[in-house]
Amino acid sequence: QVQLVESGGGLVQAGGSLRLSCAASGRTRSTYAMGWFRQAPGKEREFVAAIAWSGSTTVYADSVKGRFTISRDNARNALYLQMNSLKPEDTAVYFCAADRTLTVHTTIGDYEYWGRGTQVTVSS
Repeated sequence: QVQLVESGGGLVQAGGSLRLSCAASGRTRSTYAMGWFRQAPGKEREFVAAIAWSGSTTVYADSVKGRFTISRDNARNALYLQMNSLKPEDTAVYFCAADRTLTVHTTIGDYEYWGRGTQVTVSS
C-alpha cells in the first residue's frame, strides 16, 4: 500500500502561482509513475499532468501546458506541481495519484493509489 497526502493548495489571484506537493509513504521502494488530476465543482475528475518514475518523461493536459510543471524527488518520496499564470478555470480540488509502472498514465482508471486532494481556488 502507498499513502499519498497533498498539500500547498489555497486561494490565489488570477495570474498568480502555487506549488502543490504530494508526500508518499508506505511501499515506496517500488517504481511508481505519478500524476496530478483535478476536479472542479459539478465536473468530472480530469487529467492534469503525469511523470514517469525516472522523471525523464512528462505529459500535460493541453489546458495547462506551458503554465504547469510536474516534477518529483524520489529520494524524498515527493511529487510536485508548480502552477504559474493561474486562471479562474484552474479552480478545483487537485489529487495526487500513483501507479506501479515505469510508464506514464493519463487515465484515471490506470492509477492504483490516490490522495484525498487539496483545494485550489483562483479568484478573478
